[in-house]
Amino acid sequence: MPGPRPILIVDDDDTLRQLLVEQLKLEGEFDPIEAASVAEAKEKLAVADVRVDSIILDVTLPDGDGRDFCAELRRQGIRMPIIILTGSDDEADVVRGLDAGANDYVAKPFRIAELLARLRAQLRLFENSEDAVFPIGPYLFRPSSKVLQEPAKNRRIRLTEKEAAILKYLYRAGHRPIARQVLLNEVWGYNAAVTTHTLETHIYRLRQKIEPDPANASLLLTEGGGYRLNPEGSETLMS
Repeated sequence: MPGPRPILIVDDDDTLRQLLVEQLKLEGEFDPIEAASVAEAKEKLAVADVRVDSIILDVTLPDGDGRDFCAELRRQGIRMPIIILTGSDDEADVVRGLDAGANDYVAKPFRIAELLARLRAQLRLFENSEDAVFPIGPYLFRPSSKVLQEPAKNRRIRLTEKEAAILKYLYRAGHRPIARQVLLNEVWGYNAAVTTHTLETHIYRLRQKIEPDPANASLLLTEGGGYRLNPEGSETLMS
């Protein structure tokens, strides 16, 4: 299974925020990050190398309007899904939130199961959108276009569909190694004609494309009977 996905919850209602944290952690699918104000949310997002896959954002915060904060994030080029929570389901209120750049709008009180379903749906849509960009070592990975960009060298590496799918799944897994058979099934499906040798061949070719030294992998590691992506690259291995 993929590793837990970091979700920033911005809400000054301690009871509701704690409930959301508990529910998000329940299945091990998400890793909630808490903020009780706009200022605190900005601090969380400003942490070096922070990864946030989505934001659940309340409208009424002690130091600002969540919709204004959403619009500010969009102006900064932040594209991950943002779901706004509000005490009002008035049409004009909803339109204002969507116009601010929110992907979805959920009125309180709401069912936790419905919120989680909407969150998952938005994450799926985002991963397949042109806006999805994941940092991997010196690269910016764009799954939708199957491209790795290396800004420092101003070059682009084109990936095959399977290579992009391998990177995407390993990135989702965080720092956990994924067994060969699991990765094979996720990328190729349960196809009896495809063996782990096929996967190993794709891993070899992928390393030739992305590793500074393919013989000493620092990004795509062999570990625990499978493979693990090290998005921070060689710097992490040397630290």
